[in-house]
Amino acid sequence: MFRPIVVAVSCLIASAGCYHATIETGATPSTETIEQGFASSWVYGLVPPSTVATAAKCTHGVAKVETQLSFVNGLVGVLTLGIYTPMSIKVTCAATSVSTLPSAHADIFVAAGAGSEAIREAFTRAADEAAREGSVVLVQVTD
Repeated sequence: MFRPIVVAVSCLIASAGCYHATIETGATPSTETIEQGFASSWVYGLVPPSTVATAAKCTHGVAKVETQLSFVNGLVGVLTLGIYTPMSIKVTCAATSVSTLPSAHADIFVAAGAGSEAIREAFTRAADEAAREGSVVLVQVTD
């Protein structure tokens, strides 16, 4: 015969599993971080937290984003019956700028008023040349 307290404690322990996900961009991380301990999400995470604004603080981009549902976050979710389910978010800024594009091998020009067939042909040539040469080929629109 189970007592209600045993069932409640068992459910609490079973639902207290922590969740952790990491996304790495390949950029070198710096010591600069942005953290939100209780990023508000709703209805078991179906309504996600708002976007973390990183542009002002991470001037060289983002190196890593970590999201976590800690024990405390999970406990709050259980106590609110899943209506409010906060999560922790940590963004690590990049130490240096991520390079944009490698130097281009060649450029292919297409006129601004060119038809769809000419544009399609320019991009086909660019794709073929990029695959053959193993480098970037830029398609530029001219006036």
